[in-house]
Amino acid sequence: MRSAAAEDLIFHALADPSRRAIFESLVRGELAVKDLTARFDISQPAVSQHLATLRNAGLVSGRSEGRCIYYRVEPKGLKPLADWLSHYRAFWTDRLGRLDALLEKLEDP
Repeated sequence: MRSAAAEDLIFHALADPSRRAIFESLVRGELAVKDLTARFDISQPAVSQHLATLRNAGLVSGRSEGRCIYYRVEPKGLKPLADWLSHYRAFWTDRLGRLDALLEKLEDP
């Protein structure tokens, strides 16, 4: 998957407040779908749809154990987002450095 497509999937997945909350719950450790459903005021099918979106973006993975499916965060899934942020961090650091130098120049006549 090309990077821009991965970034789009990640941004889409994390744009929804419910998905962000589910993701944040999984950051603390692996949970079963039933446990996630109990934590949120949304139906089990809705939780499963949110998990499918997070899984499609590479942010979580699931494993079956008996009749339960357990989900956990996939740290590598955030790499495209981290790379995107890193690019813009370098861009803005450079731009702000130039602005700082210009302001210093303007203050010292």
